[in-house]
Amino acid sequence: MGVTLIVDGANVMGSRADGWWRDRAGAMARLHGELAELAVRGISGPVPGDGVPPDEPDPDETGGSGAGDRWFPDIVLVVEGRARKVLDLVPRSPDVRVVAARGEGDDEIAGLAGRLPGQRIVVTADRELRRRSEAAGAAVAGPRWLTRLLDQA
Repeated sequence: MGVTLIVDGANVMGSRADGWWRDRAGAMARLHGELAELAVRGISGPVPGDGVPPDEPDPDETGGSGAGDRWFPDIVLVVEGRARKVLDLVPRSPDVRVVAARGEGDDEIAGLAGRLPGQRIVVTADRELRRRSEAAGAAVAGPRWLTRLLDQA
């Protein structure tokens, strides 16, 4: 079984002061593009939940010695509210699946954390969603962990 990153799109987008509030769908489309690049290049270092706190390691410390330490997650980007318009802005991608929450994004994310196969990592800073995700068997990483990875491109 592989590793799936379940990304709380609103939470990750909101962690950046890049003007996302002026164009939520456009900002989500940019995040989608960054996640697609990450899916292709992979992630160096330990998988969060493998005994390493996800928000602590320096991104320059790969935790390993080379390409064999790279992992390639499936990525699910969960969107809600006005950001759902991102579905009209981005092409379908085998690397990043966009899930438009029917109701609350947190409920969708917690549900995915409980039912997707393999190792799951939920990316959010929301304290209650972190608790629900861990109760569903997923590891949790904060937006800072993910944005550091995205900024390495």
